[in-house]
Amino acid sequence: MNELTRPQSLVGQSVERVEDASLLKGCGRYIDDLPTRRDTAYTAFLRSPHAHAEIRAIDTDKAKAHPGVYAVLTGEDVASLTNSLVVGVKADVECWPMARDRVRYVGEPVVLVVAESRYIAEDALDLVEVTYETLPPVMDPRAALADDAPVLHPSLGTNLINERSFRYGNPEAAFEAAAHRISITTAYPRNSCTPIETYGVIAEYDPGEDAYDVTANFQGPFSIHAVLSRALKVPGNRMRLRTPPDSGGSFGVKQGVFPYVVLIAIAARVADRPVKWIEDRLEHLTASVSATNRVTTLEAAVEPDGRITALSWDQIEDCGAHLRAPEPATLYRMHGNMTGAYAIDNVTIRNRVVLTNKTPTGLNRGFGGPQIYFPLERLVHKIADELGLDRLDVIRKNLVPSDAFPYRTATGALLDSGDYAAALDRAVTEGGLDELMARRDAARAEGRLYGIGLTAAVEPSVSNMGYITTLLTPEARAKAGPKNGAQAVATVGIDPLGSVTVKVASVPQGQGHRTVLAQVVADRLGLPLSAVRVNTELDTNRDAWSIASGNYASRFAPAVAGTARLAADRLRGRLATIAAAQLNVTADNVDFADGKVFDRGNPDNSVSFARVAAASHWAPGTVPEGTGQTIRETVFWTPDELTAPTAEDGINSSLCHGFIFDFCGVEIDRDTGVARIDRYVTMHDCGTILHPGMVDGQVRGGFAQAVGAALYEEYAYGSDGAFLTGTLADYLIPTVMETPEPVILHFESPSPFTPLGAKGVGEGNCMSTPACIANAIADATGVEDLTLPLSPSKISALIHGDEKPSARPKSDAKPLKAREGERALSGEGSAEVSATREEIWAMLLDPRTLEAIIPGAHKVEKISETHFRADVTLGVGPVKGRYRADIELSDMVEPEAVTLSGGTEGALGSGRGQGRITLTATEKGTRVSYSYEAGIGGKVASIGGRLLDGAARVVIGQFFQSLARYAGRGKAAEAPSTGLMARLRSLLGRRA
Repeated sequence: MNELTRPQSLVGQSVERVEDASLLKGCGRYIDDLPTRRDTAYTAFLRSPHAHAEIRAIDTDKAKAHPGVYAVLTGEDVASLTNSLVVGVKADVECWPMARDRVRYVGEPVVLVVAESRYIAEDALDLVEVTYETLPPVMDPRAALADDAPVLHPSLGTNLINERSFRYGNPEAAFEAAAHRISITTAYPRNSCTPIETYGVIAEYDPGEDAYDVTANFQGPFSIHAVLSRALKVPGNRMRLRTPPDSGGSFGVKQGVFPYVVLIAIAARVADRPVKWIEDRLEHLTASVSATNRVTTLEAAVEPDGRITALSWDQIEDCGAHLRAPEPATLYRMHGNMTGAYAIDNVTIRNRVVLTNKTPTGLNRGFGGPQIYFPLERLVHKIADELGLDRLDVIRKNLVPSDAFPYRTATGALLDSGDYAAALDRAVTEGGLDELMARRDAARAEGRLYGIGLTAAVEPSVSNMGYITTLLTPEARAKAGPKNGAQAVATVGIDPLGSVTVKVASVPQGQGHRTVLAQVVADRLGLPLSAVRVNTELDTNRDAWSIASGNYASRFAPAVAGTARLAADRLRGRLATIAAAQLNVTADNVDFADGKVFDRGNPDNSVSFARVAAASHWAPGTVPEGTGQTIRETVFWTPDELTAPTAEDGINSSLCHGFIFDFCGVEIDRDTGVARIDRYVTMHDCGTILHPGMVDGQVRGGFAQAVGAALYEEYAYGSDGAFLTGTLADYLIPTVMETPEPVILHFESPSPFTPLGAKGVGEGNCMSTPACIANAIADATGVEDLTLPLSPSKISALIHGDEKPSARPKSDAKPLKAREGERALSGEGSAEVSATREEIWAMLLDPRTLEAIIPGAHKVEKISETHFRADVTLGVGPVKGRYRADIELSDMVEPEAVTLSGGTEGALGSGRGQGRITLTATEKGTRVSYSYEAGIGGKVASIGGRLLDGAARVVIGQFFQSLARYAGRGKAAEAPSTGLMARLRSLLGRRA
């Protein structure tokens, strides 16, 4: 009898990724690669330049008449064909995908154009005229709660859209008995993810069926499908949603594409043809979703030995201009994990969700974890320092005990498995913490700034659908009915030749789904990896899916791959029964390996997998009675542990809980304030590791994004609501040069709640690393109050104090009183023009001259004898902006002097001002003298004062030189007045 050589299990091996061959050859099929019908049209959006303004009028007539334009839609047009998007809470407020009566953030869509090409669509947008009446914006979430704060939604009457308070244990008694009460307040900033591929949507409308067919690079159907069908006023079976075969990353952000799915679908309906839209990078930065920014005050009741007995959370969550579903999920996803990796029995929580004039928020890698662990781990650091204790000892003393698992947290999470203390000890030993401390001591002895940071965290995965209902009162939940679970679905099919196909309702964004699924299924059926093909495209009209389906919350390995294992096992059981009849053995003696099905006790007694597997196709009559078919098996799985919130507001908000312990050494350059990560060690317990190479890849990816959050990345806004980080020159992303190689360690404690024992691992460092790096910088500088990102300028201010403002150039001109968020400018100058005063005066009234001498001018329109309107496009490289200047002439003393006043607005900012022009006769012609006062708002206002003033002087000088040359040729031209103000403001936009 021969022994069958059993191959090593594929699961747990770093096998070659099946996705890579196609991608490395450039054969990936992303949404912009997909073929479209020949009559497909293209879309472009006109977006708001203001953070907050009433829309007084929109004139689209010229755009509609432009050749090649099929349709022009305003917010009112869209609203007439759709319902409001679902709002995340029950409140008297609507949420439309395009602005109607007012705009509420810079970049909000205002007008949509459908045309033959994107180029024509953008040209037509330049012909749209929108009249705004600006309103004061509110940018800080704390300020949004003030009684006199500007209100974004008049129907709501407030910017506070949801508030709930929670109490667990007996926190009052714990605080009263505590030896110490230590607190910290943090403001976690906005940041986002920047996938290589931006949003993309291709939509068709079938008027005969009243049905939509949409392809978009979203992350999976989950709740989006219901939101879309409701918004488009069609039943779910008439809203077909599909994904491309490949996606260029998401990290959560592409969940936010759904408002554009509505807009492009409606555009296809109105234009009566397929419509395609691919978001450009500037749109993505300005107007896609970001993570929430959160202000947290966290207080701990602490014993003398550092043990924490109670926590009191006060969280203000800024969700931007609209509370779009699934928000405020970012705030509640971590609700069961408010005590982190620590055993703390008493907790109070106050959650307030506010609206501000910023982009609406959505899913972002880490999804609520960074906002929790930054204050919590900064507080643990502070507790040790204030009590004079060792920071590592304080962490150890508070960890969930090793013998306590499964452990129920105070707020309801069921921590499935682990040994946090053992994992920490291994990290300390294997990661070389003692050596790092010696390195810190040596650096400090030399006078260098060097610090060490520590962080412990729990990484939740597989979200419970019911967690978001925790924001409702128990009474409201009872009325609405329970919501819970985390249903995953997988289908394993066998064709007539015995080949195996796997289909799941989880859309990968680069994680390697096809490889891992092939590993899992091939292992269970005893097949080589190449015998299993995985299809991860999604089609809601064809595929099995549920409202929980999708690729989010690190659910792939524990839930989706586990469900594929269950489906494969069901087929395996039936195949074993069929093979047992053929081999004349019992089914429990049948095994699978090397493409064969055989008698475990006598491997020579075997039959090919293909023959057994194809029986249901070729000879269903030979299948033993009661066995069932082996053609296809679909499994829907949801774990029993994910129950609805309790009447006491306890919620097991996630199924699995990995553990992370990080430490790092950071050195700061005293002169530049640059923080250099000298060493970073990260220990992960993600349960059973299915593919070690991809797990490490996930850790590295999360770490790189977390380095960005800690040191570089921020969605920054001016006090006037202007978005200040709308290019990759402003929104800084770490490259390989700024991201060190982390030391990655593993500790495996399989989860008892998942089919494969796996837990999530893709988001953990986004949660732990920002706090760890901040703790190291606090250790290096001795400064407690830290705000991310810790850029060189911020760190320099910590070390040296704030930089003193530069002295402004002296000028006799009276500066304009700047409004809030504006920068005031003033200046004066003169130029010689070889023309008489009368000739130059005549130029003031001729718009043709202005068009000729202003670079980038499209047209200058003469509204009246003293009123002009100019359109110009200016920019640097790919960053260009369209600006409209409105100028009026007054105090005219012909031909000696005139006063200009007016304003302008564009994508990068706005301006207003006034200037006085005087004309003095000279021997060579005329001296044109000028003085001006201006107020500049928006992104341009963030430029340094000296640079802005200098740029203004250069531009004005260039304008007069151009005027002099033009006038010297004896041609009719317009005077410098109109051009001065338009060119000044336009240049400021260009310089931004």
